[in-house]
Amino acid sequence: MTGWFISLEGIEGAGKTTQTQLLAKWLSKQGYDVLITHEPGGTPLGQSLRTLLLQHTLPQRTELLLYAADRATHVAEVLQPALQSNKIILCDRYTDSTVAYQGYGRGLSLTLIDQVNALATGGLTPDLTLWLDVPVPIGLARAKKRGVLDQMERESLAFHERVRSGYQHLTTQYPERLVRIAGELPVEQVFTQICAAIAARLSRANECQ
Repeated sequence: MTGWFISLEGIEGAGKTTQTQLLAKWLSKQGYDVLITHEPGGTPLGQSLRTLLLQHTLPQRTELLLYAADRATHVAEVLQPALQSNKIILCDRYTDSTVAYQGYGRGLSLTLIDQVNALATGGLTPDLTLWLDVPVPIGLARAKKRGVLDQMERESLAFHERVRSGYQHLTTQYPERLVRIAGELPVEQVFTQICAAIAARLSRANECQ
């Protein structure tokens, strides 16, 4: 098969990191060549941008453009080469995060964000997006257990509710690409949902192991 691009989305504490690791092991056992990556910070330049974005309060448009710079570099240096090498990409956050956080969360123009995303990605869209949906109080409580909170995690409850609402709108807008996963369930049950979504789209009958 050709390369496949899967993004994982969700508010803080949704469980994306845990599920990405489980999914990578499952796909690797089936013989797929898997690449795990993330935004922001999936390249050396991106690591520097990630520090700026998550440790400092920035003007909203500056924040948007820094995320776009990170994404443009990530697409050129990581995502496109991986797809050309027939890898399955598991990417923790992509363009939907920008729509949800900077659009619905910050209130920036969705039209502007679509234009910036198009420029940064060159039109590269995930084949499948897994939205790990958790109630905001649950997600933030999980995030706090991890230790020191970053800039996004310190935002208000109302901000994170707007972000979650943004993801809900996106599932309506892109129902063929974006699949809601009930992320508040136990890890094993969340993973079962993810495996079912992946298997359906890869036309495979394998059960989760």
